[in-house]
Amino acid sequence: MTDDDIILSELPDDELVQQMHDDLYDGLKEEIEEATQILLERGWAPYDVLTKALVEGMRIVGEDFRDGILFVPEVLLSANAMKAGMSILRPLLAETGAPKLGKMVIGTVKGDIHDIGKNLVGMMMEGAGFDVVDIGINNPVENYLQAIEDHEPDILGMSALLTTTMPYMKVVIDTLKEKGLRDQHIVLVGGAPLNEEFGMAVGADAYCRDAAVTVETAKDLLKRKHNQLAGAR
Repeated sequence: MTDDDIILSELPDDELVQQMHDDLYDGLKEEIEEATQILLERGWAPYDVLTKALVEGMRIVGEDFRDGILFVPEVLLSANAMKAGMSILRPLLAETGAPKLGKMVIGTVKGDIHDIGKNLVGMMMEGAGFDVVDIGINNPVENYLQAIEDHEPDILGMSALLTTTMPYMKVVIDTLKEKGLRDQHIVLVGGAPLNEEFGMAVGADAYCRDAAVTVETAKDLLKRKHNQLAGAR
């Protein structure tokens, strides 16, 4: 039986969800849109479609990306397919007040116009159930401050691909400290020339080497933060 023979609407729920995992893995946008609609028509809650079909599918993609089985072009296709499903679910999730893991503001720092890595992180984070506000490229510190004020994120993500723009991350973090905002946010940094030592040196909470690691790190740090807050009450 070839993929062409599979009629999504004829699959029972569990097989359809499994097929969605496969289609996400293969970056099949139209199939994901169709399957998302089918599950909704069958009375699935938007949040269940998100977590069981899309997020779980992207988790598998993320693991294989981390392990070097999948590469950036393939993951971008998967993320695009995920996005197509998300665009159907997003308005429905907003109506139902579905729980979010947390909110992230992400952007590339001033002087740097690279965005593939940043976009990938944004899509993977959204795929994992985070609310993501992407402020784009070439961001001076004012843009980060404005985004923090407007969106009150749990996490601030900064990306750089040039060694010359990396130090600007410290400028942003130092400014957050000056304004007394640093402790309210988890700061994650990433980009090809960075490493853990650099992340520590500029005062970030963590350096994330790729999108899959960012998702794991964000979840872990948020859990710790919630536990600390609960303990402090």
